[in-house]
Amino acid sequence: MQSVLAQTLPGVLHRAAAQYSDKVAIEDGPRQLTFAALKREVERAAAAFIATGVQHGDRVAIWGPNGIPWIIAALGAQSVGAAIVPLNTRLKGREAGYILQRSSATALCHSGRFLQSDFNALIASEALPALQQRLELDSPEWTNWLDRGSITSTRELEARLAAVSPEDLADVMFTSGTTGQPKGVMSSHSQNVRVFSEWSAIVGLQSADRYLIVNPFFHAFGYKAGWLACLITGAIILPMAVFDAGEVIRRITADRITVLPGPPTLFQSMLAHPALERSQTASLRLAVTGAANVPTALIERMHQDLGFSTVITGYGLTESTGTVSMCRPGDDPETIARSCGAPLPGVEVKIVDEQGAEVARGQEGEIWVRGYNVMQGYLDDPLATAAAIDTDGWLHTGDIGTMDRRDYLRITDRKKDMFIVGGFNCYPAEIESLISAHPGVAHVAVVGVPDERMGEVAAAYIVPRVDRPWDLDEFLGWCRANMANYKVPRQVHLVTQLPTTASGKVQRFALRDTPKTTGPSDT
Repeated sequence: MQSVLAQTLPGVLHRAAAQYSDKVAIEDGPRQLTFAALKREVERAAAAFIATGVQHGDRVAIWGPNGIPWIIAALGAQSVGAAIVPLNTRLKGREAGYILQRSSATALCHSGRFLQSDFNALIASEALPALQQRLELDSPEWTNWLDRGSITSTRELEARLAAVSPEDLADVMFTSGTTGQPKGVMSSHSQNVRVFSEWSAIVGLQSADRYLIVNPFFHAFGYKAGWLACLITGAIILPMAVFDAGEVIRRITADRITVLPGPPTLFQSMLAHPALERSQTASLRLAVTGAANVPTALIERMHQDLGFSTVITGYGLTESTGTVSMCRPGDDPETIARSCGAPLPGVEVKIVDEQGAEVARGQEGEIWVRGYNVMQGYLDDPLATAAAIDTDGWLHTGDIGTMDRRDYLRITDRKKDMFIVGGFNCYPAEIESLISAHPGVAHVAVVGVPDERMGEVAAAYIVPRVDRPWDLDEFLGWCRANMANYKVPRQVHLVTQLPTTASGKVQRFALRDTPKTTGPSDT
């Protein structure tokens, strides 16, 4: 039973608590938990989930910033056989409501307020028939709820934990796509444990490391390559709720941070900050980053000006349990910047042409992936699953790249139409679907455009309704109220019509040449 338990996320915690016991596992502001204390708190949450009716196979949504309560709620739910559904803290009510409905979440653990958002108010008007309980994290309500687990017997708690299988779903992570609506990507316990055991070994994460987790827990980078990797290796988790370059620099010194992964934007912001001094970052050892294009100069400055001895880039997608390939320690800056490394051990990758035939090394084509990291499928969507994973088990990523003779991948183009805003994937179809609900919009098309600070931002080309006056400030305010801030267009162009093909499909590549009635509006 122990070997089976070890392949589950609660099993990883149990092993860490046995191995590291009184060692600090988490430092979250003034609050600290040892590995043994974290296990006890997770067991309290698991007992409370049992007492309040959460069943094996249920889904528990978590909507809040990085912090101890998030981890306790997640592991507590997973310990009783439920799968977690992480929600992006930037989502608005309509966006969160869709995911809660689509996942049939029976419980929602959420913050009260965060980043000027009142989570209770955001979903107050959403119809959520499956939702049986809502719990406000880190509040008296949360404490009282944890106490309800006292009625759960130790025997029942142990039985529910023993019933968790490595092949059970650990999480359903919603990712947007070209259909305009997010899809739930299903990953099992064993997938998560194996992928991030390999990830941790490759990057060299150690029990002595102090890991500042700026990447949000609702993303695989903060959850799986974040606190889960720390539990696997015994490293100390130091959550950070909101990225601020100055505060990151301060905490590196104050908290003796050794590990700091993040998107290129994070490191560029630190390097540009006037408060940065080389002595402040002397404790840094390891960085992990990644994007389609990482400047070689950035990698060099991360070594020289931030003091990292190891910088590693990688490539992955939600559908691949977050990771496909990684560079290796010792790779030169040019390799790290221009490639995303070799596949994880035991994972197959090939580059194919439009007919699915493998191309020669160095030749461009679509990246296909097969192995233990490929998702279980999209939640309740067999058609979308069949379109993504063929009958031979190959995940068709939609990403374009090359592979060299060392098996190192290079991404030359991203998924069709997708762009990345400050580390967040943005899909035009989803943003267009949201904007189309605005009463003044007749038609809309969205593309990503370069931005010096964020990498890329959304540009919206809008055909306004002729029967309504157009007010840019009102439109932007409506966008901020109805979608995550990183999706809000930073440029808005009014056009008389959108360029289309003969079949009526918008030609995104031609949008920039479309005659405009207004110029760009930087928001």
